[in-house]
Amino acid sequence: MTASAPTKQARYIMIGGFLGAGKTTSIGKLARHLSDQGLKVGLITNDQAGGLVDTKLLRSQGYATEEIAGGCFCCRFNTLVDAASKLNDSTKPDVFIAEPVGSCTDLVATVTYPLRRMYGENFSIAPLSVLVDPVRARRILGLDEGGTFSSKVAYIYKKQLEEAEVIIINKTDAVTAEQLQELTEAMQKEFPEAKVVPVSARQGNGLDAWFGELMTGSQSTRSPMAVDYDVYADGEALLGWLNATVTLKAKEDFEANDYLQSLAKAIQQRLRSQGAEIAHLKMTYSPDDGIAGEIASVNLVRTDNVPETGMELDEPSTGGQLIVNLRAETAPDELVASLKAALESVTSNVSDLTATLDHEEHFRPGRPEPTHRDGEAPVVKGGCVPGAGCC
Repeated sequence: MTASAPTKQARYIMIGGFLGAGKTTSIGKLARHLSDQGLKVGLITNDQAGGLVDTKLLRSQGYATEEIAGGCFCCRFNTLVDAASKLNDSTKPDVFIAEPVGSCTDLVATVTYPLRRMYGENFSIAPLSVLVDPVRARRILGLDEGGTFSSKVAYIYKKQLEEAEVIIINKTDAVTAEQLQELTEAMQKEFPEAKVVPVSARQGNGLDAWFGELMTGSQSTRSPMAVDYDVYADGEALLGWLNATVTLKAKEDFEANDYLQSLAKAIQQRLRSQGAEIAHLKMTYSPDDGIAGEIASVNLVRTDNVPETGMELDEPSTGGQLIVNLRAETAPDELVASLKAALESVTSNVSDLTATLDHEEHFRPGRPEPTHRDGEAPVVKGGCVPGAGCC
């Protein structure tokens, strides 16, 4: 397989981070920043299943976006290259921005190093940035108490930070200056090889310096980290995954913005009662009678957080498509049950509104099996080992 050769070397930027870190918002801001400089941008989103809110949000902003479903970039490496080729054939981007699955790690050894080795004439590779939500990060690092993940899920979270060349503490407006300073110092102590940068993608603070480094910095040549693929696989398998599409129809106008907020709170309440820790709940609603790109969105990144409205509709709606992406540390069946119960209770409160669940996929992610793995770092207790055909 070969990638279509760009007319000039394109920039490849991968922005990682755990579920709920704010990757999509940051990527949207980066894409706008680069577009304003006259650069063409192509985006590649990634998930364990199709039907991504991220893809809908980025396409609604007018960006050429390819979606890779069915596994992480590491396990779908050839599809990643194909997606880049498709974007290159259609729009010839100057910059490719890739958003990996939020529960994946070991991206340097399995994605960026192989990409540089095999297609280095086509791409210059930016340093790997990994975003964190500061409230979640403080709990993972033991600085605060509160709802968090079990140890094997936290293993993935910390491995993401270990391989990062730049750790981006996003959502700085969510913590005090003292909490931010304490977290920055803890990050620098635990992950000394990474540069730690505080930003607020939503407010625009600190982005210019980070974006500049993404376009001018070089990927390091340090050895990849060691990964226990048994713990990694177990951690991913603890997460329930749900992607769903729902058709809403009403005889009279209803307030879709309020409906999404109520739905998010109903899902949150049920999962909280089950003791489940929400990693990320994202929903978009596209009205049938709206103009192109017009959507409403809601976002929830912790069980004890407040659902936040991202984009709003200016007018009431009589129907449209709802996309739901929900990830939490609980059984996938419980995610489906929570969504169905929430749809029933919230829809019944709106006169003459019906909600039809058109499609849903719920599962636990399978064991990661990288297509390639470059470098000398060991993979212990299984996974991709030398001579196994994936290195």
